[in-house]
Amino acid sequence: MYVNPDHRKLGVGKALMNVAINKAKELEKIEQIYLAVTAGNEPAKRLYTSLGFVTYGIDRNGLKIEDTYFDEELMVLVF
Repeated sequence: MYVNPDHRKLGVGKALMNVAINKAKELEKIEQIYLAVTAGNEPAKRLYTSLGFVTYGIDRNGLKIEDTYFDEELMVLVF
């Protein structure tokens, strides 16, 4: 998920995540949602944690942008 910087801190990300979570909960066979967030992205991690996601692992060098690697924090929300 990406929120344009001009629209951050307005609740847009939380609203989008709540729509996705509620849609997943409507589907009988969905029991959990997984996501990966760049380990250094503290605002995103705070958002996901506030929605009930918990970290279950780290994918070292899980994301490469040009010549730079980033660790990804693996998170899950269990219904």
